[in-house]
Amino acid sequence: MAKLALVSFLVILCFVLTSAATTYIVGDNSGWDISTDLDTWAQGKNFVVGDVLLFQYTSSNSVNEVTKESFDGCNTTHVIKTYTNGNTTVTLSRPGPWYFISGNKLYCLGGMKLEVNVQGNQTDSPVAVPQAQPGATLTQPSSKNNNPIPTSSGIVYAGGKDSLVKASFGFMATILWLSTCGY
Repeated sequence: MAKLALVSFLVILCFVLTSAATTYIVGDNSGWDISTDLDTWAQGKNFVVGDVLLFQYTSSNSVNEVTKESFDGCNTTHVIKTYTNGNTTVTLSRPGPWYFISGNKLYCLGGMKLEVNVQGNQTDSPVAVPQAQPGATLTQPSSKNNNPIPTSSGIVYAGGKDSLVKASFGFMATILWLSTCGY
């Protein structure tokens, strides 16, 4: 029985570890703000498919996901997606460059923009990206939260319901296999 427990634990651990992602708080304690040196913040970070960017900002600001052209010219009218809730999470679901600018063109021109280059995962296959549960929301601050979750390079989260399904399947398969082998 101890062998069964050990094998089951190892199977579950493998599935959880392969689906870990890092959540990066953009700008760390300063957040998504005109005073934050976003170029320096992004340097040295290794963004991979499945990682999450958490933008924290005041209700008077916003985040725009844009193309390279809009990024270079701080074009706030041609955007891919606009976020305005003060606590925005963006899952990096594909490899390649991602571009974000402030919804305030003057802030963007002042340097409030972020470019991240996302690496593919180790197998270069599509990654199941955890999705927010219906009705689940992050609390919206009335002003920028300068005390976000402490982190130096990010917070590691295991990958949601997909990992649980994989782990359950692995556990059941292991039990079935061991029972057919006479354990």
